[in-house]
Amino acid sequence: MATPMSSCILNERRMAQGLIEVERKFVPGPGTEERLQELGGTLEHRVIFQDSYYDTPELSLMQADHWLRQREGSGWELKCPGAADVSGPHTEYVELTAEPAVVARLCEVLGAEILGAGHVAAVLGPLGLQEVASFVTKRSAWKLVLSGADEEEPSLRVDLDTADFGYAVGEVEALVHEEAEVPAALEKIHSLSSMLGVPAQESAPSKLIVYLQRFRPQDYQRLLKANSSGDKPPGTTDPDSSLG
Repeated sequence: MATPMSSCILNERRMAQGLIEVERKFVPGPGTEERLQELGGTLEHRVIFQDSYYDTPELSLMQADHWLRQREGSGWELKCPGAADVSGPHTEYVELTAEPAVVARLCEVLGAEILGAGHVAAVLGPLGLQEVASFVTKRSAWKLVLSGADEEEPSLRVDLDTADFGYAVGEVEALVHEEAEVPAALEKIHSLSSMLGVPAQESAPSKLIVYLQRFRPQDYQRLLKANSSGDKPPGTTDPDSSLG
């Protein structure tokens, strides 16, 4: 089972506006923000938000590589698998944010007829969906352009998150317009990660996976068993999007 709840490798995600987001998760250290400043990074903002994740009691969505989240102030998002023929150490995901599209996909995955007028909250009960995780995140968002890069080069973004249950995770990301630009974006992300002192093979699971591991161990084990590798938990074997 693939999963966007991941970490050490890189994730390629095609966004609604036609952009592709390429990202890598890492474990930030106490000096990460200072290092970003040294590299010319700019702190864009600090924000606090709450994420709530929904699934059936059997975690039918997650086991089907679908991840339903409601973010405070941002509404609903369903992350689902993209192209099946993607190759290389990254995985492509599609993000659905329009509620009718989210409802239609939920009904398809769960084998139900299309319900209601397209409002996610209205179909939670009929589809047997319930909250399986909820936590608050403090995020500091940075951007920077690597030294020597073309001034017109898109900047890299770095999000540093700390969840209210004590887990911290960082993410380096780049946005590109075409698949052909992905290798260069990966190279830049690797370069910045190295400058931040991130070990090349470091593994950093998402906040959701760590939450399940700590507070819902039976659900975590359910996902572990469903994972195709059979020996590593979801969120450590495949690239993420974060529902981060």
